[in-house]
Amino acid sequence: MRARLERCVETEPSILSPEISIRWVEDEDWANAWKQFFKPVRIGKVVIKPSWESYSREPDDVVVELDPGMAFGTGTHPTTQLCLSVLQDIISGDEVVFDIGCGSGILSMAAAGLGAAQVQAIDNDPVAVKVARENVSNSGLAGTISVFEANSPAAIGGLADVVVANIISSVIIDMSAPLAAKVRPGGRLIASGIIAEREDDVTAELQSVGLHHVETRADGDWVAIVFRR
Repeated sequence: MRARLERCVETEPSILSPEISIRWVEDEDWANAWKQFFKPVRIGKVVIKPSWESYSREPDDVVVELDPGMAFGTGTHPTTQLCLSVLQDIISGDEVVFDIGCGSGILSMAAAGLGAAQVQAIDNDPVAVKVARENVSNSGLAGTISVFEANSPAAIGGLADVVVANIISSVIIDMSAPLAAKVRPGGRLIASGIIAEREDDVTAELQSVGLHHVETRADGDWVAIVFRR
């Protein structure tokens, strides 16, 4: 092994240092070691609480308890926080919400906690679907939130008052028509997971399928764009 590494140093000196050392580390459950760094996160009145952490609830808190496992969605990424911020402003109670690319189920559970009457969540990753279903069940929200595997909003029946798609720019652009088709007249689409330099591209595409730009919220290099049908 040392000989191989030394050859790498000779051929790619900019990548590796010629000083090579080996250190043995204790065996550890790396799948769970990261949990010590995941603490409750507050975004407005929504608090994302890891299932293994204790938390003293304040009167107006909407607590979302989850174990994200291998799925995206811990509440620490700017795209998720932007969506949570918008959801708090537009959900007043009894809405139907579609969560496209639900990951851990964090946005679905937040929507239900804020007062949505029905949430349908989809993801094309079976691991994410499994994780989201477990989080929904453990939170006692199975009567409000349905989670299933699908790769297009077209797989969901009916229309929603709020559609949230926290994915990536290229996917949002590719599925712009089915996303827009799921927003009822007067309803809103929250498009997030968008790097700032792609904001104009996403906005132009969603406007071309009949949606009207309402606002853009930014956090560093990331934006969430809100549209109305």
